[in-house]
Amino acid sequence: MAAETCSAVALAPLLGGNSTAAAQYLCNQFEAVSLQLTDAKSAIDSTYLLFSAYLVFAMQLGFAMLCAGSVRAKNTMNIMLTNVLDAAAGGLFYYLFGFAFAFGAPSNPFIGRHFFGLKEIPKIGFDYSYFLYQWAFAIAAAGITSGSIAERTQFVAYLIYSSFLTGFVYPIVSHWIWSTDGWASASRSAPHGLLFGSGVIDFAGSGVVHLVGGIAGLWGALIEGPRIGRFDHAGRAITLRGHSATLVVLGTFLLWFGWYGFNPGSFITILNSYGPIGSINGQWSAVGRTAVTTTLAGCSAALTTLFGKRLQTGHWNVTDVCNGLLGGFAAITSGCSVVDPWAAVICGFVAAWVLIGFNKLAEIFKYDDPLEAAQLHGGCGAWGIIFTALFAREKYVNEVYPGREGRPYGLFMGGGGRLLAAHVLQIVVIIGWVSCTMGPLFYGLNKMKLLRISTEDEMAGMDLTRHGGFAYAYHDEDSSGHGGGPGLMLKNVRVEPGPTPTTPSSGQT
Repeated sequence: MAAETCSAVALAPLLGGNSTAAAQYLCNQFEAVSLQLTDAKSAIDSTYLLFSAYLVFAMQLGFAMLCAGSVRAKNTMNIMLTNVLDAAAGGLFYYLFGFAFAFGAPSNPFIGRHFFGLKEIPKIGFDYSYFLYQWAFAIAAAGITSGSIAERTQFVAYLIYSSFLTGFVYPIVSHWIWSTDGWASASRSAPHGLLFGSGVIDFAGSGVVHLVGGIAGLWGALIEGPRIGRFDHAGRAITLRGHSATLVVLGTFLLWFGWYGFNPGSFITILNSYGPIGSINGQWSAVGRTAVTTTLAGCSAALTTLFGKRLQTGHWNVTDVCNGLLGGFAAITSGCSVVDPWAAVICGFVAAWVLIGFNKLAEIFKYDDPLEAAQLHGGCGAWGIIFTALFAREKYVNEVYPGREGRPYGLFMGGGGRLLAAHVLQIVVIIGWVSCTMGPLFYGLNKMKLLRISTEDEMAGMDLTRHGGFAYAYHDEDSSGHGGGPGLMLKNVRVEPGPTPTTPSSGQT
């Protein structure tokens, strides 16, 4: 690059006299500085991506806490172990197959075919930091599914579905949308045409991650059926409350924190200027805007859920608010980089009602999802895809996805309906793909009696029957004696949590 901008032949006359050697020396120095700046940019971008990967990985702890708090105490150890195994099994299978299927370039529009076991890595555009970031996304999709089938699923089924989802199902979808070779990618390399002239703008994965995980969980929960006691003999919904609102809130805040790696981190790089040198118009500013839109969507959804559920139930419920907050995040994930902050508020507001509506439908159809994962990630993720097609701003679209003149943008922003058509097709194809892969997998596991645990094990709790004991064991000192005065005799009493009694949901007698 420096050789093109610094020519010793052109520079020598400016130095006067016989100064060819001096001009060549200066050009060599300029080239050395240019290469050092290039290395510095690569280091800054790589550090940014690694930090984002760490944030996204921290979401696994958020998922674990959220799941643990949302289930009954007798299944705490089971759900925590499944979250650990999602990361571990997902890491191995994404390393062996998933990353290659997702980003193995050059490839065809359907599936990647290079980088198995990270062979040929690192290379330009594909360093180890990029693999780590994409792995963190893959295990997030698996974590979503684990919540839908909690409290009644055999442990071996978790291992099988998690490996299959992270090693094959999810990578194919991410190849379609995020690889430069993918048939629906908004960054598809020339001279290939873009889907409806726009491609799919799913920046951080409302469809790729959340819709995939939500639909996979939907099929798992449908095939397994509801937990024992979730619906009474008359078909009325019975609330099976999670055992710790504290863990739910802790998990929610950890997920909120991790989302700042999930959405802004999806730029992959940060040191990229959009305008004249020295201006604030660069990718670093877009990263900040993306963090703001993410925040506002979650806040809007949380407040909408707070008052919406208050009108429905008469209570201020912290668990509902946490789920609403996460629904807003799942929705804004698609368009976080290409919409204005005011539009993000609308996104979160609608996402809250989408979640409330899908939860109501789940009760009507006797669908049981302990974490509302299919409703939250599937329903709100689908809304986020539509939202992006309505509110994507032309300026931001051209900055984030440069190089294509006349690219369509949001319908409500004057950009026509081609982006909306691409996004509707994305929703249909993802639902179809996940249904055709994960549906038969869960059905086969169920037929082989590898999916659901026995009635006796479910009533007793999987911690006791499958994992050697409860997650919580208390050793309290209890007094015995006369009058409760000094000199009390002390004895140890071991207290184990028993089955949590079911209570009617609001409005039931």
